[in-house]
Amino acid sequence: MEVRKKETSLRTSEAKALDGHRRGGSRAAQQPPARRSRPAPLPGAALTSSRYSPSWAATSTSQFLVRSRMGCRRWAKRASTSSMSGRGRGRGGSGTAGPAWRGASAFSPPLVLAPFCCSRPGRNVTRRRAHIYDVVWPELAPEGPRGALEAGSERGRDQGRGRSGGGACCCRWLAGWLAGERAGGPAGSRPAGRVADMAGSRLPRQLFLQGVAAVFMFAFASLYTQIPGLYGAEGILPARRMLRPQGKGRWQQLWETPTLLWEAPTLGLDTAQGLELLSLLGTLLALGALLLRRLRHLLIYLVLWAAYLSACQVGQVFLYFQWDSLLLETGFLAMLVAPLRQHPHYKQAPQGALAGALPHEGLPFWLVRWLLFRLMFASGVVKLTSRCPAWWGLTALTYHYETQCLPTPASWFAHHLPVWLHKLSVVATFLIEIAVPPLFFAPVRRLRLAAFYSQVLLQVLIIITGNYNFFNLLTLVLTTALLDDKHLAAKSRNSQRRKTPASWPKALLAMLSWLLELTTYALLAYGTAHYFGLEIDWEKHTVRSRTTFTFHQFSQWLKMVTLPTMWLGVASLTWELLTALWRWTQVRGWLRKLCAAVQLSIFGTATVALFTISLVPYSYVEPSTHGRLWTGAHRLFGAVEHLQLANSYGLFRRMTGLGGRPEVVLEGSYDGHHWTEIEFMYKPGNVSRPPPLIVPHQPRLDWQMWFAALGPHTHSPWFTSLVLRLLQGKEPVIRLLQNDVAQYPFHKQPPTYVRAQRYKYWFSQPGEQGRWWRRQWVEEFFPPVSLGDPLLDALLRQFGLEDKSPARTRSSSSTLAQALHWVRKQLSPLEAPSLLWGLLVTLGAIRFMQALLGPRPPRSSPLAREEKYRSASKKDSGAASTQATPAPDNGSSGSQTPRRKK
Repeated sequence: MEVRKKETSLRTSEAKALDGHRRGGSRAAQQPPARRSRPAPLPGAALTSSRYSPSWAATSTSQFLVRSRMGCRRWAKRASTSSMSGRGRGRGGSGTAGPAWRGASAFSPPLVLAPFCCSRPGRNVTRRRAHIYDVVWPELAPEGPRGALEAGSERGRDQGRGRSGGGACCCRWLAGWLAGERAGGPAGSRPAGRVADMAGSRLPRQLFLQGVAAVFMFAFASLYTQIPGLYGAEGILPARRMLRPQGKGRWQQLWETPTLLWEAPTLGLDTAQGLELLSLLGTLLALGALLLRRLRHLLIYLVLWAAYLSACQVGQVFLYFQWDSLLLETGFLAMLVAPLRQHPHYKQAPQGALAGALPHEGLPFWLVRWLLFRLMFASGVVKLTSRCPAWWGLTALTYHYETQCLPTPASWFAHHLPVWLHKLSVVATFLIEIAVPPLFFAPVRRLRLAAFYSQVLLQVLIIITGNYNFFNLLTLVLTTALLDDKHLAAKSRNSQRRKTPASWPKALLAMLSWLLELTTYALLAYGTAHYFGLEIDWEKHTVRSRTTFTFHQFSQWLKMVTLPTMWLGVASLTWELLTALWRWTQVRGWLRKLCAAVQLSIFGTATVALFTISLVPYSYVEPSTHGRLWTGAHRLFGAVEHLQLANSYGLFRRMTGLGGRPEVVLEGSYDGHHWTEIEFMYKPGNVSRPPPLIVPHQPRLDWQMWFAALGPHTHSPWFTSLVLRLLQGKEPVIRLLQNDVAQYPFHKQPPTYVRAQRYKYWFSQPGEQGRWWRRQWVEEFFPPVSLGDPLLDALLRQFGLEDKSPARTRSSSSTLAQALHWVRKQLSPLEAPSLLWGLLVTLGAIRFMQALLGPRPPRSSPLAREEKYRSASKKDSGAASTQATPAPDNGSSGSQTPRRKK
């Protein structure tokens, strides 16, 4: 009876100590539990405390399933009571004395690990104990276990690396499962050498890598559908013209024209077939990177970047768009952002403080933010430096919707909005593209988020009102550099309201942040209203706007701010470097610190070099600043310019089609008198056909037709080759115009004559039924020609487009060539937008099946769960201390395990 009473009082003191520890540790420090002998371990579990030596029992046949974290706590509390009274049984359990952990409280809750997967007890005790601390009781985890995890004895590290087998992996998986994570705990399962990522950019980095993979998938798939007509032997600009050996060495040839297509003949393929192989490979790798996290590593993005660079080297004018250069630069940055390998048992924690990060990981991701700044700031500045009257008069959007390359159905409705709203939209465009980008580097987090949402708003509106292929999607991917883990984790409002009162330094910083934020918003509002003369007309319910500054004033302002923006980038990069150095100092272990130092040196040098290179194309926005730039930066940029690691940007420099949208219409005839129009699938032609919606596909011939209509045909040499292929009746080129050859008016017999007319198009008025366009003939764009016409032959010779070398047929017997031909035959009936949307639907279906059949993710965010479990643990500790009090009338009641009410 006396023994049972002692055990009852012992359990009561343990419960009080636990409650005191969770409330700050004061009660536990005042009333420490009584000393007792080491408890016997339970079968299949290890119960220990920071006061005792770690004891681990190994049983390969024991099975223990816990469905929730609260269940794990309840089981641990009952099991600890049983073990303290000496009723536990087990085959193993003799542990060795562990290191003394600093900062451990007087009482620490028992640690649970079951089932064991290792064959022998007592291996890598410290590492697993620290892992369970992080996963099961993170709110009670002291600094000691992590210190022991990093600075454990050499013997413990050797045992954990060499002889534990798969036990550590399975134990980590189980502990992560107990915590509600599918692949391991937030801290315990992070790879060696990682430290707490207080910046919280792990989720944005993963989102960025997925977005880049998606854009690569769309770009490769879109290009694949057009390769035969653009670059085939019977295409408009055969790719084999670009890869003619010039007697140079292999490596010199590869450096001057960096493309993998030099190796196509070794595979039995010609240049066009090699380009098809690269496009298919890029599409599949990008799709795999979207589906499998393990494929999002450096090697995959290196292959994607090299494949697209290879295509651009032979793409000629059809791959000379700014978004192609932007994709190459972004792809190279993604290669640096991606890890060397994705850890198979690592699950990112949505909270930055819980996530693990290598010291160098934030440096390449900062370059993404710098690229977004260069893109947006230059795109806004060039609109004013071009002296375009439409941009200076704020009337650009009154023409833009109907004169852009490929409008959407929403463009027709946007075009008929009031003029004052168009002008106000131009003011908002200048604000978002010129004034907001410096906020990308703001020290206040809310300012960066406000800049993020402003950029997203602009890009979404452009996507709705224009077919700009993957460009706006890629810009949205770049905006992920403005996010952090805290924002993406969607922290609940209730958990935000239950925050503990901050200390006075934190309160002061918060107040200063609010003041800086409000001051920034006030300056933006005042500057916009002042420089664009915003006035509200209450009678007409409109907003009047006009440009109140001159071109000279803007040029002086640009000269004044260009160099400071560069120094702003230097200051921001310096802060990132210092942060990376601080993280490196937090790495424990000399070997891990050495590896982290090597990686930090490599990636830090690469980041500084790429930033220096990017200053040269960025300085193009202001010529005097470009001339004052460091000479070494110019030399470094010139050495790698052909790799397109850094490019200059400036979209919509001048607004075209102010007097009407120019459009080239092809016509064919058999007799030279009766002409039939040749329709394109996407560009405007038939006035009764609505504009299509084809994002993210880019019909590159339709885009070049829009540029050709802006000048004479001699400015577009490829147009002569297009006329030649239509006269020859080449099917690959016909499929660029009409994927269904039966809809081509000359599918039975090629036309004898071909000519081109220039028209001007306008959107129809709202009252006109069944018509989307109005058009008017302007002039003849290309004279009527036929095969053997002297004018046609002279133009072909002038532009060097004569096809003297015959098509290579020796590759047709190659097995790989036959496989490519079979794939082309299966996919050719599909239109390009349908193929891209099919890939997107397939990706969504696979993701849905993964979510349906895989482990269910937690419903709430980790931060909300931590707050929930912390409050629940306080209630449980109080209830346990109450229930553990022995009944005075019944002596046997003290020996019974207290049961919790449900």
